[in-house]
Amino acid sequence: QAQLVESGGGLVQAGGSLRLSCAASGRTFNSYAMGWFRQAPGKKREFVAAIIWNGGSTYYADSVKGLFTISRDNAKNTAYLQMNSLKPEDTAVYYCAAGRYMESRPGRYDYWGQGTQVTVSS
Repeated sequence: QAQLVESGGGLVQAGGSLRLSCAASGRTFNSYAMGWFRQAPGKKREFVAAIIWNGGSTYYADSVKGLFTISRDNAKNTAYLQMNSLKPEDTAVYYCAAGRYMESRPGRYDYWGQGTQVTVSS
């Protein structure tokens, strides 16, 4: 059974950094685009970043451009999200997802992880 598992979330002070990982199992996602999304309490799930299957192109939400970096290691079947200069408004549950195309729309992704909580204190 295909599965995505996020890790690396936690509590960090404003200005700090975290690195999220998304480990895939049950199948290879090397031909899939990978995306990161987040959802804060009472808000809709929003796009954060995406990367195409070979890592050759990336796409970011304007709110995280220059602060977050998405990457992947296909040999490890793992995607990453490096988050720097974190702000309290980055607090959310972060989800990784796999889909055929590098998209910002959640509905275009076929597989989802269970999420990892990121809390940024002021």
